[in-house]
Amino acid sequence: MRAPLQFVLDFFTGGDPVMPAAPTMAPLVQPSEPPPASPPTGAPPLRVLPTPETTDFTHPNANRHAVLHGMTVSFLFERSRRRSIGFLVGAEGLVVRAPSWVTLREVDAAVQEKGAWIVAKLQQFKQRQTEQFQQAIEWTHGAHVPFLGGTVQLCVLERGTPLHEASPDVQRLPVSVPPGASTTQVREVAEAWLKKQARNLFEQRLQHFAPLLGVRWSKLSLSSANTRWGSARIDGHIRLNWRLIHLPVSQIDYVVVHELAHLREMNHSPRFWETVGEVMPDYAQRRKALKQAPMGLAQD
Repeated sequence: MRAPLQFVLDFFTGGDPVMPAAPTMAPLVQPSEPPPASPPTGAPPLRVLPTPETTDFTHPNANRHAVLHGMTVSFLFERSRRRSIGFLVGAEGLVVRAPSWVTLREVDAAVQEKGAWIVAKLQQFKQRQTEQFQQAIEWTHGAHVPFLGGTVQLCVLERGTPLHEASPDVQRLPVSVPPGASTTQVREVAEAWLKKQARNLFEQRLQHFAPLLGVRWSKLSLSSANTRWGSARIDGHIRLNWRLIHLPVSQIDYVVVHELAHLREMNHSPRFWETVGEVMPDYAQRRKALKQAPMGLAQD
């Protein structure tokens, strides 16, 4: 007689943040057990959302999917010798393991039953990653802020104080604040400057790559999402995370090309990756570098 199901909930912290990836969405209940995912070279690090407001969490090697509390969670499902169903939330997302005698229907039911816990832990993990990255920046005069793969020096001035010339080897991020401004105020002004730089650069790169791919984008929006670098809609609306400005241009270009390619292929099929490769043959290397970016996105 088969032993009753037991649930083991494990929450793992630590590890390098990784880029949320998403395979093509599959039904929640699948007719047969899928093999471990074998993504094409440069597994999809981003997903295209039906609306920019949707939030989801995706394991880079996901082979199963569920909708939990209105959020799509794509997770890695594995068979194991364990005696119960286990849920592990780590840097890459959710991993579910179950013994061979547990059916897929029972696995899906268990995921739904623990949906609130799963979503809460995934959100906590992403928020912690974001906070760790942001706290690493000291928002004080003279601090170094990551910018395009290098750094800019934070120059905090009281309003009305002129900005003195600096060494040509030093790029500065000027912040003008009222006397006695808090660290939070300094950060907000600095982030406004970074967002302006991000928008200008993103528009330049979109204008450069769109003709090469033979597509048109209609609108650019900056995102502050904690789970993805970008998204694209079929109407040409591109959303890019402004925190990409911290990373090298080569990685920014990968995200730009990835999203523009979705205007031709709204999926992550082989044809999609062929489209990306048309203008960026080394996209797999760039994707790997992006995945290892020291940011709360894996993420943000």
